[in-house]
Amino acid sequence: MGSTIRVRMAPAPTGRLHIGTARTTLYNWLFARRHGGTFVLRLEDSDPQRSSPEFARDILDSIRWLGLDWDEGPEVGGPHGPYLQSEKLPRYQEVAQDLLARGAAYRCFCTPEELGERRQEMERRGLPPRYDRRCRALPEAERARRLRSRESAAIRFAVPGEGKAAWADLIRGGVEFENALLDDFVLLRADGSPTYLLAVVVDDHDMAISHVLRGEDLLSATPRQMHIYQAMSWEQPHFAHIPLILAPDRSKLSKRHGATAVSEYREQGYLPEALVNFIALLGWSPGDDRELLTREEMVAAFSLGGIGKSGAVFDLEKLGWMNGVYLRQLSPERLAELARPYLERAGLLGAAFDEGCVAGALLLEQARAKTLAELPELTRFLFEEPSSYEEKGERKWFRRDGAAELIAAVRAELAGVEAFAVGALEAALRALGEKLGVGAGPVIHTTRLAVTGRTAGPGLFEVLALLGKERVLRRLEKAEGHVRGL
Repeated sequence: MGSTIRVRMAPAPTGRLHIGTARTTLYNWLFARRHGGTFVLRLEDSDPQRSSPEFARDILDSIRWLGLDWDEGPEVGGPHGPYLQSEKLPRYQEVAQDLLARGAAYRCFCTPEELGERRQEMERRGLPPRYDRRCRALPEAERARRLRSRESAAIRFAVPGEGKAAWADLIRGGVEFENALLDDFVLLRADGSPTYLLAVVVDDHDMAISHVLRGEDLLSATPRQMHIYQAMSWEQPHFAHIPLILAPDRSKLSKRHGATAVSEYREQGYLPEALVNFIALLGWSPGDDRELLTREEMVAAFSLGGIGKSGAVFDLEKLGWMNGVYLRQLSPERLAELARPYLERAGLLGAAFDEGCVAGALLLEQARAKTLAELPELTRFLFEEPSSYEEKGERKWFRRDGAAELIAAVRAELAGVEAFAVGALEAALRALGEKLGVGAGPVIHTTRLAVTGRTAGPGLFEVLALLGKERVLRRLEKAEGHVRGL
């Protein structure tokens, strides 16, 4: 296929980039990269009431954050611009007028109120609420009179009453729609603005799009768009309709199921590499059992034949597992860089903690974290002295006979350790357990609770070494006072 491949993604800036739109963007990008083609990005912002610059910025930033670059589009340019629909209104009006001249469209003078009343009447009669083609049958003299009177009018496409619209979908196989079931859809509204059905066809033609890869929720738009292509004598692209992403209850994924925007997952501490890997496998398989793939491996393996025909369930638990895998692969420097904003928002980074201490704290919990957003709570005990102690641990270790004396002994022992390093700390505490005749277990568990306020966590000796002698002794003294007051 080579360089003849031109695909596009055309989100509307009426909301933040949806996870389903991100997956479709990824599939278009992979298809273009796999075949050495061109990936075009454009924004369908022709509806000024619903579009906003804020959402447009979120879309561009989210796609870039995912690591997907576009060859033509906003902020990049290209030979087939403009790439914003709001800058192409005259072009859409020109095509609508051309369709009128070809006899493939007609003016509709019906008001919104009239259309609403007829729709309600059809519903009362149990009929599908479609346009009754009333203005299609207007005599030319009547149409001319109403135009001279400057009555506002939309432009509708005159769908053939017989025959079928059929195509070979690259994912679903053969698809066909009876023309008799299609209504005469609006091309241009009475205010001169284009509908999606017109604008997307004009854009795809003007940008020489060869393949349209999009969600199956737009399947019913395809036969209508095919009629426009045929009426204009334009070559139509190949279509591939991707099954939707489903919620765990197998309904369409929506906000009631949790986060749906890419930027929400970014805010929650997911890595772009993990999110891309995860959404790539929501409906597509590389042909084997691999679950962790690099971007290059995805490009090499991607094919439309690997996309299933049924919806894929969004498994948040699996995303968490996958993100944890990617987190554990980060270098200490990269982990600290990515985690710092989360630690700062949690108020954990004071002047007393240098870069080395922060990096060390994160490394201790890197194996347990599933997201960057979990790191502040997982590492809080390293940045803050315990304000309380786990109730279960307090009952078991602080309320036993001799607990205060044991903590005092630990404090005295650690005060004498000159090199506050893992090996020396472990040797000192194990020797203390033998000396006191209680064994290493009670010493280690009591010390952990006293220093961290918790009964579980990363290796105790690594924690002690990272905190340093001054912090450890101060925390032990505080815990001893707490135990004596029980």
